[in-house]
Amino acid sequence: METINKIELADRQVFPSEAVLAGILGDSSYQAYLMLLKRFEPLGLSVNWRYYTDGSAWLCKVQFKRRTIVWMSAWKGFMQATLYVPKKCLEDVLALDIAEATRARILATQNVGQSKPCIVDITNSAAVDECCKLIKYKIAS
Repeated sequence: METINKIELADRQVFPSEAVLAGILGDSSYQAYLMLLKRFEPLGLSVNWRYYTDGSAWLCKVQFKRRTIVWMSAWKGFMQATLYVPKKCLEDVLALDIAEATRARILATQNVGQSKPCIVDITNSAAVDECCKLIKYKIAS
């Protein structure tokens, strides 16, 4: 799946505050993002925004203890969550109770080394649910 949108938060001087994120994501996607953050708390996940010079943008690293679980980036109208799972676990991921469109996107996404990116655009509560299923799988694996 090719995107015509471009990553936001490219200015190192502009921290992704609530106001900045709300402006980029729009109301419904921002509410979905906040919903996702609330779902992180009981899972013991920590959220850390940082500017990465290699990608020239602010990214949000979500960790369980010291293990990175998901990377999030802000795009115009949605937050994108990307989890990397070992290719050997692909069958298990595809067997999860996720939407067919999510499965198709996972399969269509190019591998990164020995990992398979699992990408979910956080736009509504259904996307939050999809993302949380993948996160719970990754924490447990």
